[in-house]
Amino acid sequence: MKMSMKWAAIAAMLSLSFSAAAKAEPARNVVLIHGAWADGSSWSEVIARLQAAGLHVTAVQNPLTSLADSVAETRRVLAQQDGPTVLVAHSWGGTVLSEAGIDPKVSALVYVAARAPDAGEDFVALSAKFPTMPVRAGVVTQGGFTTISEDAFLKFFANGVPHARAEVLYAVQEPAATALFSGRTTAAAWRSKPSWYAVSKQDQTISPDLERFLAKRMKATTVELDAGHLSLVSHSRQVADLILAAAGRGK
Repeated sequence: MKMSMKWAAIAAMLSLSFSAAAKAEPARNVVLIHGAWADGSSWSEVIARLQAAGLHVTAVQNPLTSLADSVAETRRVLAQQDGPTVLVAHSWGGTVLSEAGIDPKVSALVYVAARAPDAGEDFVALSAKFPTMPVRAGVVTQGGFTTISEDAFLKFFANGVPHARAEVLYAVQEPAATALFSGRTTAAAWRSKPSWYAVSKQDQTISPDLERFLAKRMKATTVELDAGHLSLVSHSRQVADLILAAAGRGK
């Protein structure tokens, strides 16, 4: 009896995992949202893999001036898509994803080491319940915008990324408005759309435990990657595979 109950529990877990994946609506389009201290080029390796799989891909050049500006730019790109679209975000871009993801064209959401606020949630307060990560000490504020010092960027933001590639990413980092991180969404797309989440186990920017909490809260199909914050660079194949699954093209 104990054994049959054990296998019943395992079967239930597998059923839950497969049912989440089965919700994926076939999609040809993918829209990618970058996070703070980055630009659209951070998705380069993932873009190449998705294009090779026959998907139409657009990276939002996300203005990090305000949440409203970033959401508006994402909605502009979504309006250009023809048919079901997988909306993907990294890091702070998950805030934009949660707001803009309610668009009827969006068939699925993919969070990559990303924020995933609930509607109206004080995400700064939520984050404070989890460990403060090392990158925080390297944040520099000037003229109402923040950047990351070179030392902190290479050691903590881009940990796990080859040094030469990390140096390039540092050179193109986009300053983020200081008020950006306290912006609150009016919607939580993950409450109504099938969601996927890639946790970065070696993340030094967002607590991996916070990422796990967010993934569990949204009941996302979840993978854990042995990666730092920039898994979209260091583990582009696994991230692309997750997006393909969300697009109904998983193996």
